[in-house]
Amino acid sequence: MESGLVSCEWLKAELEAPKAPLRVVDATWYLPNSPFAAPEGSKGAQAEFLAGPRLPGSVFFDIDAVSTVHPQNLPHMLPDEDTFAAAMAAIGVEPSTRVVCYDRLGVFSAPRLWYTLKVVFGHEEVAVLNGGLPRWQELGYPLEEGPPPLPPAPSAMAKWTKNSSAVWDKAQVLENIKTPAAKIIDARPAPRFYGEVPEPRPGMRGGHMPGSLNVPFVSLLSGPPRMMRPAEELQKQLQDAGLATGSFSKPDGETLVTSCGSGLTACVISLAMHQVGLPVSRMSLYDGAWTEWGGL
Repeated sequence: MESGLVSCEWLKAELEAPKAPLRVVDATWYLPNSPFAAPEGSKGAQAEFLAGPRLPGSVFFDIDAVSTVHPQNLPHMLPDEDTFAAAMAAIGVEPSTRVVCYDRLGVFSAPRLWYTLKVVFGHEEVAVLNGGLPRWQELGYPLEEGPPPLPPAPSAMAKWTKNSSAVWDKAQVLENIKTPAAKIIDARPAPRFYGEVPEPRPGMRGGHMPGSLNVPFVSLLSGPPRMMRPAEELQKQLQDAGLATGSFSKPDGETLVTSCGSGLTACVISLAMHQVGLPVSRMSLYDGAWTEWGGL
């Protein structure tokens, strides 16, 4: 699980003969007015989880609910320590629990939970299921339908320590524009990055932060089903965007800060960079993202 990505084949084998506690977590989130919107007639990601299909024994993590309230009402900001500890206890995740997160769109929102656990709260063993539910279905693996069994017994409230360097705010971005010390990488599609099309959120300006690079997160995925590309393809995509992937493995290199519309698909870039050697110690996330910056 060290790379942060596991295959459906690996997970199926682990579920059949677990070697250590393992929790499978549905972290689906939908982006309205986009190709990643909820299906027509959907009552929301959690309702779909409860109805099925879902992976056997899985639990649901609500990205919107497990968050910190922002003065500007920015969506799903990363949670504080107490909020996160309560959420993890509720779904039976302890610091020693192995976690595999997936979503219903392949690879879309699950990397946000990976980033939250791994980079922000220092969880050792967590990975994204490559291809998510669509790939699991494509392989014909077992699924649960209808009301789920009884949820797992809550865990004791564990101590989770938030790594402040894993999250950037607006002030840090502004300072970095004046005195560049880190690279900012924007996951939005190129037409949004260049201000050629409207943002999906009403009232947002178009364009990008000065000095930022564009790596559309979809360029890092193949499919359908949407899966993370092989490492050599990821390396080319990142290099073509202007990133020196040859220096990724250096522990003391510059920080690479990801951004997007609201802080979710930025984590797809973080996971992709991890596949080609970037240590989590060099990652950060501008959590307010374009929702904050484009609304200034």
